[in-house]
Amino acid sequence: MIAPDLLNRIRAVRVAVFDVDGIMTDNGLYRADDGSELKRFSSRDGLGLRLLRDNGVITAIITGRESRLVAHRALELGVDHLYQGRRNKRPALDELCQALSVTYNEVAYMGDDLIDLPVLTRVGLALTVRDADPEVLNRAHWVARRPAGNGAVREACELILRGQDKWEGILADFLA
Repeated sequence: MIAPDLLNRIRAVRVAVFDVDGIMTDNGLYRADDGSELKRFSSRDGLGLRLLRDNGVITAIITGRESRLVAHRALELGVDHLYQGRRNKRPALDELCQALSVTYNEVAYMGDDLIDLPVLTRVGLALTVRDADPEVLNRAHWVARRPAGNGAVREACELILRGQDKWEGILADFLA
């Protein structure tokens, strides 16, 4: 059962935005001998993002780091909007809202660290992971049970889809 205040926030969501490190990944920074970067992404999280898109929720990523891996993953999943190298994430959120003609209240954002606070404290639905910074945990409307990089994004996607009464139809499609 979703609490009424949270349900109202979920129903208003038209855009779901995600951070990468510590949300879509386990927050580790892995390097190969040649200096190239490696990241581990959850395929379940990927399906969650696709399900959001397929059911009318616009998806976006705003990340403070720049990575070809993230660009590739976003393309692979069909993420609608990608903002990289944005240590100050608020201007990226403003650009996104302006481009889509949406208000902050129509945006869900999932982040885990101090860099995410300027966005988390403005959006209608602030989401995070259980191992987020305490300042983020104190300001989030909802906290995933699963850890970052291991299904937390999927859990958030399902929350939105359930709250918008789309989940049963999705399940029916898979069971048909």
